Amino acid sequence: MKEIVEVLARKGVVCRRLERVEPRELASRKRVEIYHGVMANDYYCMALVLRKKSRILKKDAEEFMELHRRLEERMDANIKRRYLLFDAPLCSQAADRLREKGWRLLPLPA
Repeated sequence: MKEIVEVLARKGVVCRRLERVEPRELASRKRVEIYHGVMANDYYCMALVLRKKSRILKKDAEEFMELHRRLEERMDANIKRRYLLFDAPLCSQAADRLREKGWRLLPLPA
């Protein structure tokens, strides 16, 4: 989790509290790390960490948005900031779709 906090801090995102959520709690079989927290300005945030070798496709982006919706329902809160931290190649259509929906894309350091 330290690596995640450092990557977010480099982009100016500081969370007072950051907790991990298991994907199976959101009825997902994706191999992704999910974190939710409260930022310094009292907004809720969500960070998805994806480490894989194959390309992140538009289908994956849709699944990430579904995970976001399920987490909002589970927490009964509006998550304003959404981050995808990744180290895989990203399809341009997936990147455009995520940015269009307000996601911030942050590549993980190698």
